[in-house]
Amino acid sequence: MADLFVALIHHPVVNRNAETVTSAITSLDIHDIARASRTYDVRGVFIVHPIPEQRKFAASVIDHWRFDFGRAHDSRRREALERVQIVAELDDAIAEASRISGARPLIVHTSARTEGGTSFADLRKRLEAPDAPPMMILLGTGFGMSPEVAERSDIVLAPIIGPGDYNHLSVRSAAGIILDRLRGK
Repeated sequence: MADLFVALIHHPVVNRNAETVTSAITSLDIHDIARASRTYDVRGVFIVHPIPEQRKFAASVIDHWRFDFGRAHDSRRREALERVQIVAELDDAIAEASRISGARPLIVHTSARTEGGTSFADLRKRLEAPDAPPMMILLGTGFGMSPEVAERSDIVLAPIIGPGDYNHLSVRSAAGIILDRLRGK
């Protein structure tokens, strides 16, 4: 089975008016995506943010569980957070995933607004193929990734669609659903 990585993108993302912005890191996203990623054996989780103060905040959240009170309080949380890395740009995440896997990962774009795209079943088959290259799932914050991120992707994943017309999941929920569909039993 191919190595799988997740990158949580905070820039460039769009706001509700489709303007390119930078979103803030939230501790819940770090914790929940790390835990889901560890459950589904993701090789690495990258928190992508260009602002040094935001990267410092993310590091303090992670370090609390690695070294401080949190380590003694809940070692399982520490185990999940060990695979999280904080980087300034998507290129940094791709380079590190390439180093870990020995090959550049295919970049998989996700969006609630995508029409069509590769089905979860087809992407799962690709991941499970014996000679499959590593893959990196991009998750957008805010109101999704900007078009320039989509243009860099090798694969566009079909959106998660429920039975109703409401389709605005939190990135934490979307991450869990995506990972379960790609790696769940």
